[in-house]
Amino acid sequence: MHPHGNTKAMKKEKADLKALKKIAVYCKRYLFAIIVALIFAVGGSVATIIGPEKIGELMNLLTEGIIVGVDMSAFVEICIMLIIIYATGAVLSYGQQFIMATVTQKTGKRLRRDIDCKINKIPLNYFDTTTKGDMLSVVTNDVDVIGQTLASSTANLISALALFIGVVYKMFATNWILALITIGASLLGFAAMAVVLSKSQKYFNRKQIDLGEMNGRIEEVYTNHNVVSVFGAKKYEKDRFESINKKLYEDNWKSQILSGMMMHIMTFVGNLSYVLIFVVGVAFIVSGNDAVTLGTIMSFVLYSKLFSQPLATLAQSMTYFQQASAASKRVFGLLEQEELSDESGKTARLETVRGDVSFKDIRFGYLPDKEIIHGFSAELKSGQKVAIVGPTGAGKTTIVNLLMRFYELDSGDITVDGVSVRDMKREDVHALFDMILQDTWLFDGTVRENLVYNKEGVTDARLDEACAAVGLKHFVETLPNGYDTLLDDKLNLSEGQKQQLTIARAMIKDSPLLILDEATSSVDTRTELVIQKAMDELTNGRTSFVIAHRLSTIKNADVILVLDKGDIVETGDHETLLKKGGYYAELYNAQFAAA
Repeated sequence: MHPHGNTKAMKKEKADLKALKKIAVYCKRYLFAIIVALIFAVGGSVATIIGPEKIGELMNLLTEGIIVGVDMSAFVEICIMLIIIYATGAVLSYGQQFIMATVTQKTGKRLRRDIDCKINKIPLNYFDTTTKGDMLSVVTNDVDVIGQTLASSTANLISALALFIGVVYKMFATNWILALITIGASLLGFAAMAVVLSKSQKYFNRKQIDLGEMNGRIEEVYTNHNVVSVFGAKKYEKDRFESINKKLYEDNWKSQILSGMMMHIMTFVGNLSYVLIFVVGVAFIVSGNDAVTLGTIMSFVLYSKLFSQPLATLAQSMTYFQQASAASKRVFGLLEQEELSDESGKTARLETVRGDVSFKDIRFGYLPDKEIIHGFSAELKSGQKVAIVGPTGAGKTTIVNLLMRFYELDSGDITVDGVSVRDMKREDVHALFDMILQDTWLFDGTVRENLVYNKEGVTDARLDEACAAVGLKHFVETLPNGYDTLLDDKLNLSEGQKQQLTIARAMIKDSPLLILDEATSSVDTRTELVIQKAMDELTNGRTSFVIAHRLSTIKNADVILVLDKGDIVETGDHETLLKKGGYYAELYNAQFAAA
């Protein structure tokens, strides 16, 4: 991010060009439309180039008319021709912009769709190291920057290049000496622009990174505003925000100041060329050179303006392309992330599920050199309620994540009814489980939409049954529109009610295996008793895994697995483990002693 030395700068420049090339390859399917836009751009530029020549003829006609009288028929003919030329140029230019705007919006739509699709194919460990705010910044800010560049800069650049080539040709065809003077002055602008470009790119890259970091901080702090307030961390978070905001300001300011210089440099070069054209042109006329007339000077002033116009457009386009380069690195960096392995060839599937689960010497670490599950083995029978307990960091949630194939094992195997989860498609493994997490997740929508999430054909009678089981039926009846009430900030649900909704959602899904990860941690004791009763009904006849810190909630578990540092240290039911007086007894007695 902070290159030093020519070698690194050169590598960075190559990377920038590579990022822009990826955008071009991505737009390949719109090649025909872009070619049509290019033709329109060339046509519009040709119309613009012909105009000054006709204006020069008009000026010569008026100059000659001062002495012998103006030929009005020729005058009207040239004026009509100018109107037709400029009208044609306007239509072609609009057509080009219309096509490029369409291509831009389709490209942006496709990018967002591909990112959404990609997110579902990326391993979970990517999200462990990426903030949600940074992901949102890629989908919104970075995709928008690419779209804006395609919409404005690409279209303008095509026109500018066509105009540049045409103007150079017409200038040399008109007077090569004045052409060299105009181009020579412009070389100063090119040299200055090259220096500015070499300095400003790193600030555009930093700006996009700063935006992602800021969005991440805002999303985290605003989402957890209550925690920030409770811990009195408002000043701390404000200082962190100010630090990021200052970095964003500095990098944005430097990038804009440096890139903004290019437009002014090219404007100065254009004005300088006007002065030189008049000085040299008048010198030709005074010396009696018939190759230069007032019409020639007028044409060249217009050509000079047209010549500086594509250069100024080019300078501005470079600014946008720098931003697009930085944005495309982040967008394609996400799109090129390693995906989960292809499982289209896997055919293993459980048509009927008993619920026998076997862990066979499984080993796993989130990082290659840091193993946290060391040879975990367990044989669990159909219909058993299995509790997994242990101190924080013992590996309880990790075991469940491995069971559902959210992560892949380093070694060992997990089977359901004798079939390895590795031999089944991930979506088929996920379909085996209901999962109720410690953190509740509700989305914007009605109560009904949250309860029947991704499940069709659910009747109101089934909704009533599930809500009654978790103690929510009375709450739903008090809502203004019942199950069709919109869940928003005005409803002001408690954490317990949110958890009850997620539990009811799992009951409606009705999968053969169940995972409860601290499912009652957010509810009061009275509600916990209601939910515990519902859980007993829910777990009846199905294999269930309960992760709990409140050991009082798992007294009726068939099997309790006690974990410590990734290993099973004890196994048995509640009474057996208490009588044993080991690690589980210490945990259990410590909780009641603390109470």
